[in-house]
Amino acid sequence: MTMDIRGAVDAAVPTNIIAAKAAEVRANKVNWQSYLQGQMISAEDCEFIKKFEIAGSEDKQAILTKEGHQCAKTFLNLMAHISKEQTVQYILTLIDDTLQENHQRVNIFFDYAKKTKNTAWSYFLPMLNRQDLFTVHMVSCYQKLHGTGAEPGTGTISPSESSQYVQCVAGCLQLMLRVNEYRFAWVEADGVNCITAVLSNKCGFQLQYQMIFCVWLLAFSPQLCEQLRRYNVVPALSDILQESVKEKVTRIILAAFRNLLEKSAERETRQEYALAMIQCKVLKQLENLDQQKYDDEDITDDIKFLLERLGESVQDLSSFDEYSSELKSGRLEWSPVHKSEKFWRENAVRLNEKNYELLKILTRLLEVSDDPQVIAVAAHDVGEYVRHYPRGKRVIEQLGGKQLVMNHMHHEDQLVRYNALLAVQKLMVHNWYV
Repeated sequence: MTMDIRGAVDAAVPTNIIAAKAAEVRANKVNWQSYLQGQMISAEDCEFIKKFEIAGSEDKQAILTKEGHQCAKTFLNLMAHISKEQTVQYILTLIDDTLQENHQRVNIFFDYAKKTKNTAWSYFLPMLNRQDLFTVHMVSCYQKLHGTGAEPGTGTISPSESSQYVQCVAGCLQLMLRVNEYRFAWVEADGVNCITAVLSNKCGFQLQYQMIFCVWLLAFSPQLCEQLRRYNVVPALSDILQESVKEKVTRIILAAFRNLLEKSAERETRQEYALAMIQCKVLKQLENLDQQKYDDEDITDDIKFLLERLGESVQDLSSFDEYSSELKSGRLEWSPVHKSEKFWRENAVRLNEKNYELLKILTRLLEVSDDPQVIAVAAHDVGEYVRHYPRGKRVIEQLGGKQLVMNHMHHEDQLVRYNALLAVQKLMVHNWYV
C-alpha cells in the first residue's frame, strides 16, 4: 500500500461536545487561595498560576521564556497534588490552551523532566486511568507531547462509552503510532488488547477505520509483527471485512493484512498469519472483492497480492497446519481433522510441542469460551489427545484440563454435555496402550 504514514491520518475528530465542555471548564475559575490556605499547594505555585492564568498572549510568552522551568514545575505540582476533578480539568485545559498557541512549548516539560531526572510522561500517564472522559481526553495534550518526537511514552488509553471522546483519543493514537518507538511502547503496554477490545465491541465504521489504521501502523515494524501473533488480530479484522460496506474500512483491512504478510521477517510468522487468514475464510472474501471495480489502485493491488500469498499457502497446507491455525484462532468448528482417526494417531504428540503451546490453548478455550460449539469441539479434542498419547492423561491433569472438562458435564447445551462425558470417560481409562 502506498499511503504515506505521515499524512494518512483520516480521523474525523468530533470537537463540538469537547469544545463546549472546555469553554465551561475555563469559565469556572479556581480559588487558588483556598488551596494555599489548605496547604495543598505551595505559595510559589499559587503565585505563579494566578499570574499565568490572567496573562495575555504576549505576556504569557514572556513569562514562559523567562520562567519556563517554574511553569512546568507549577503545572506538574498542581496535577500531582490536587484530586478534585473540576480543578484537574481546569489545569489540563490551561496546559492544552498553552500548547495549542505554540506546540514548541512542550519543551518546557521535557527540559524540566530532564533536570529532575524524570520523564515528562510519568506526570501525565496516571491521568489516563481517571474515570472522567473529559480529563482523559485532555491528556491528549499527551499526544501533543508525542508530536515533538522527544521521547516515547508507555501508557495505555482505555476508550469507554462516549464515541465522541473515543474518536478523539483514537485520532491521537493514530498520530502517535506514526513514530516507530511509540509503536513498541504501545505494544509493550498491552495496547493491542485495547484495540481488539474496541473492534470486538461492534463500534461504528469511523472508529473501526481508526483502530485498524493503528494495526496497520504497528505492522510496519517487523519485530512487532512477531509480537502481534499473541493477539487475535486476524479474526477480528476478518469479521469486519466480511460485514464492511465502507470502502475505506475494506481498504485499511487489506493494507493491514498485507503488512502482516509482507513486513514479517520470519517465514514462520508469515505462514502463521497466512494460515490464520485462510482459517478465517479471508480467501473467499478476497475472491468476492476481486470481482468488483475500485477507483483506488491500492485496493486492487492489495487484493492481488493477498490472493497470491494465500493461494501459495493453501498449496503447502498440511492437516496439522490447518488444525493449529484453527486452534489459535479460538474458533473451533467440526472441520474434518477433529474426527479423523488418522490425524490424531499421527499428530496427537505434536500438541506437546513448544512447551504444550497448543494444548494450553485447548484447555484455555474450555475455561473462557462461551460458544457451545467451541467448548464441545475442545472437549472432544482433549479426549482424542489422551486416547492417542500414552501420557496424555497426566499432562491434561497438570494443565487443569480434567476438571475443566468435568465442569461441562452439566452444561446447558446437549452437545457440550455429550462431548464432555465422552472426554471424561477417555480420561478415566488407565491406559489406552496395553
